Amino acid sequence: MISQILTILGVVIGALTSYLSTSAAERARHRRALATRWDERKLDTYIEYATCVKEIADLAKRAYQAPDGSDDREQFLSAMNKAEQKRSALFEALTLLASPATTDAATAVNPVVWRMLEAARRRESDPREINLVLVEELNNYHRQARLDLDISIDHRAP
Repeated sequence: MISQILTILGVVIGALTSYLSTSAAERARHRRALATRWDERKLDTYIEYATCVKEIADLAKRAYQAPDGSDDREQFLSAMNKAEQKRSALFEALTLLASPATTDAATAVNPVVWRMLEAARRRESDPREINLVLVEELNNYHRQARLDLDISIDHRAP
């Protein structure tokens, strides 16, 4: 009788151990899958935001260079305004997904973009001069995004 109880107890303990280890492994796999999915979403958002900022900078330079009253200038200004609306929406997504440091870096990019937009609209200054500041801020943004995504880039040759 005792041997039968020990056998049943062994089977129960074995089944429970198997269930717990399988559950733990499944939870860990699920967490890794979620982390990967969120990292992919972050990367996409980070790239879209930076691409949109660069598009605005290019359009601002083109609008600035186009003659006043020309169709080209109006088209560049219109495209620039649409791109700014897109950048604003992307920034909202970025703030939901990004680390605080990456959000701060993107926040530092925004006023530089706005200066470029105003420079193109009013022609009070050349957006190409503001572009140097934008490049610095974007470089910091890229650096913070890589840290957030745990991407290390070794630029040394092997």
